[in-house]
Amino acid sequence: MNMPLDTGGLTGIDFRAQESPLPAAGEPVPPSLRSGDSVGAALRAVREFKGLSVEQVAADTRVRRAYLTAIEDMRFDALPSRPFTIGYIRAYAAALGLDGAAAVERFRDDSPDPDQSLRGPVGVDQGRDPRMVLMVVAGALVIAAIVIWNVAQRILSKNEPPPPPIAAAPVLAPAVGAAPAAPFALGGPLPAPVESTTPPPYETPGLQAATAKASEKAATERGDAPPAPSAAVARPAPPPADLAAAYTVKGEVYGAPAAESSSLILQARKAATLVVRGPDGSVYFARQLTAGEAYRVPALAGLVADVAEADSVQVFSGGASRGLLPSGVSPVSKFGQ
Repeated sequence: MNMPLDTGGLTGIDFRAQESPLPAAGEPVPPSLRSGDSVGAALRAVREFKGLSVEQVAADTRVRRAYLTAIEDMRFDALPSRPFTIGYIRAYAAALGLDGAAAVERFRDDSPDPDQSLRGPVGVDQGRDPRMVLMVVAGALVIAAIVIWNVAQRILSKNEPPPPPIAAAPVLAPAVGAAPAAPFALGGPLPAPVESTTPPPYETPGLQAATAKASEKAATERGDAPPAPSAAVARPAPPPADLAAAYTVKGEVYGAPAAESSSLILQARKAATLVVRGPDGSVYFARQLTAGEAYRVPALAGLVADVAEADSVQVFSGGASRGLLPSGVSPVSKFGQ
């Protein structure tokens, strides 16, 4: 059954009047935000269609001409940060009489933000993976089984009876007819090992002789008889038989030049360290001499020579031997010049 159309009391409606006017035949189609391959190309097309220059749009939007040109060319490296670029595109579109929000949406479609996370596809379940749930449950069951097994083993070990006590070893009686053991004798104490022996006490060279001389001098001043020489007093060792009677150059000679009036020479018989100091303690000479090297003592008063070994340095005065230089500190003035 056909029923009449209810028009709500309105008659004579012309729906063609609601449509956008179409350009007349032969007129160019005006560009829109969907024109061109990018939003920049669309804005340029609309600007050129309306006969506006970039300078005019820059004056209306107060956006730099370089930024507007970069937007039209889609050169984002010449533009500031993305939020500023979006604001410039919105202002550019509004100055051309276009929808600013639509222009921004076209820009986001043409150049997506790399920092913005992608949306998940429609229709994909975002719930938990059932396989992961099964793995977690299985792991929990395995752990619970291990704990229960350990607890059961501990309980069973507590309920076990204690082990039987170990029987004492029987005492064996001595065999009948066995000879009694011979008595055990201990030997005398063994001598101490070589490493544990006490070294002989160190004696300062010349100390006992100096002490004996001091005692003899004191007894003479008191008028007493001089004490008998003690066997413990060390006697000076005789000079070595290989001492040279006259000085012979056998190596480098250090110290004062030969042209000076000094005639006292200290020559090393073997490797030795010789130190010569002045009366104020200043060091005049200090060197490790090899066998044959010598030191010519300058003609100065109060010089003292120091060597480590008594038989390492021989003294020559005027070319003749004066014996060995004693160890320790020895004034060279007693040998003469």
